[in-house]
Amino acid sequence: MRKLYMSAFSICTILSNAQEVVWQKDIKSGTQDFLSQVTTTIDQQYLITGSSIQSNKPLSEGNKQNNGYDLHLIKLNQQGQEVWEKYFSGYNHDYLSATISTQDGGFLISGTTYSAKGLDKKEDSKGGSDIWLIRLNEFGDELWQKTLGSASDEEARSVIQTTDLGFFVAGNVQNSAKGYGSKDVLIIKLDKNGKELSQSILGGKGLDEVEKMIPTRDGGALLGIYSRSNLGGSKKTENHGEGDYWIIKLNKDGKVEWEKNFGGKADDHLKTLALISTGYIIGGESRSERSGNKTVGIEEGTDLWLISLNERGEEIWQKSYNFKNRDILMGMSVIHSADNKSSKGILLGGYTQAEGRIETDDETFWTLYLDADGNEQWRKHVKGESRKREERLSDIKLNRDGSIILAGTSAEELGKENWKIVKLGDKQLDQLIEKQDIKIYPNPVSDYAYVEIGYDFKEADIILYDMGGRQLQTVKTKNKVTKINAQNLIQGAYLVTIKTDTNKTANAKLIKK
Repeated sequence: MRKLYMSAFSICTILSNAQEVVWQKDIKSGTQDFLSQVTTTIDQQYLITGSSIQSNKPLSEGNKQNNGYDLHLIKLNQQGQEVWEKYFSGYNHDYLSATISTQDGGFLISGTTYSAKGLDKKEDSKGGSDIWLIRLNEFGDELWQKTLGSASDEEARSVIQTTDLGFFVAGNVQNSAKGYGSKDVLIIKLDKNGKELSQSILGGKGLDEVEKMIPTRDGGALLGIYSRSNLGGSKKTENHGEGDYWIIKLNKDGKVEWEKNFGGKADDHLKTLALISTGYIIGGESRSERSGNKTVGIEEGTDLWLISLNERGEEIWQKSYNFKNRDILMGMSVIHSADNKSSKGILLGGYTQAEGRIETDDETFWTLYLDADGNEQWRKHVKGESRKREERLSDIKLNRDGSIILAGTSAEELGKENWKIVKLGDKQLDQLIEKQDIKIYPNPVSDYAYVEIGYDFKEADIILYDMGGRQLQTVKTKNKVTKINAQNLIQGAYLVTIKTDTNKTANAKLIKK
């Protein structure tokens, strides 16, 4: 369907020379492809996921042809080179919404399907649109799949893995017989094998759309909802304006613990959530002046609006940020301390659309870095190798080594949205990351462990010794994170040594359970 192009180049001048483009991957398309997100794997590779129309559409045994968008996945290694590419197809349109990296190194992908049984889809439609879940191993091979839905229209929005290795799936359902308004929030809890354990619908008397869900430390979940509903149905909080941020905390069984509403008199659209040491960060876009319970105004167009909450949902602070047009927040990452007990800062990513006058950096990826109290430290625009039309960021991820992955679309012409993936090295962020010379996880280990090297190198040897000094394994690597096989080790303690081409060495103990 498409060719993949790699380019490497040195310094990208973006308000500061502290950012270096490590690599850029452009995935060319002849159609309007949708990029959903970038997922960082446990070994610091990247899964790029979205929806595409294949040029060579698959046929069924009865010669019935796939007829629309398919779920599209591309895995890249740490150097930005393609590891594998997969499509999952039904007969009709299927759109990929959310992906997570599972604790065993695989993935769970969640999409909205309009397809009946056939091709890659193994279960019948439940009626209207449904939620399609596919569990994959690290190579992209299917482990299981589920179609979840009813006679109403369901759409997938977010998925998380919980501390019991099961999953919460969040989506929206329209005009459900069990619902409260025109659109409600659907929450489904599954065990690790995809068996449904519970299902609930949340909503007021109007329209409520879940935008994001994140796991909480106690095994529950935090929901971020764009709400145009007042009191009624399951909703216990009143809207302040046209559209508000509605935050719901679920316990590990999917029951509501608390809910909060934030907004001014105009439209405020929640987009993303993040976990910080003091609680949660809520982020989105606002058109509201100071009103309702919004205590910060707007400068121009649509501003970014962030709220910090403690774990009980009580407000700590709220802040507003502006790029002078319609500012669209697409992703958020938090820098944590090495012991995970404090948060050092917040990295935001998005793009800006023109409303009225045209600014130089409209339709260009941007990054905004804040300290833990929400005070702006710096902002940068990211153009990459060349400037295309309508460059719209879809997701941003901060890597453990301080580098940043930006994923979005870049249109050479209308209707041809290429995927654009940029890896940035940022000296300012790099200085904030607390690095260990060598880190092993999980530890103790059952089957596979990951060895992370904390300093720069081009090639390294990872050597595994038993406690008697006998060398058992040697793995050569160019990666910061490398997978090693511990399946054949007997229970006990082992020594892992790394030796790099820069004459750096480090040791750590590995425990086989």
